[in-house]
Amino acid sequence: MKIVVDHIKDVPVLMHFDEPVAVFPLLAGMQDDRSCSITGNIQGDMTVTREYENIRVSGRVTAPLALACSRCLADYPSFVDTNFTIFFRKGEVITSSDEDELELGEMDLLSSTYSGDEIDLTHEIEEQVAMEIPLKPLCSDSCKGLCHECGVDLNTSSCSCSKEPVTLTFSALKDFKVTRK
Repeated sequence: MKIVVDHIKDVPVLMHFDEPVAVFPLLAGMQDDRSCSITGNIQGDMTVTREYENIRVSGRVTAPLALACSRCLADYPSFVDTNFTIFFRKGEVITSSDEDELELGEMDLLSSTYSGDEIDLTHEIEEQVAMEIPLKPLCSDSCKGLCHECGVDLNTSSCSCSKEPVTLTFSALKDFKVTRK
């Protein structure tokens, strides 16, 4: 997904994409390591405009997902739908040594640099999708999860296990014995 900078004039350029996951290396890697399963194409619409020396890319990205609930382990469908705006400016990527301090302003956090006459949007698109995938997905806010003793799904059935609250804080020291001489 590339933009030729010289084609961006005074009129905004509208772009649509509908690409498989394999086009986006980060998302393909997440799917390979089973962090998530992307069940369809990554789709989006973008508007590319020139603002002085900067290129502004505004758009929307969507992707269908299948996630596993972190409480009950059940698979459930989900959907990423996110809006973004990124400014691109011509120049080299700023690097600093570990000892140098660099203060970033608001524009630095919303912008990226490019060199040459093309801007590759692949990384920015996959980054937008990856940031929307939850670290601890839940099938619902009211998910009860699994019983910590017998493993039954508490959303679909009940168990006869003890309902006392479990604290694992000092469980490793439960059988610890000290002998004095």
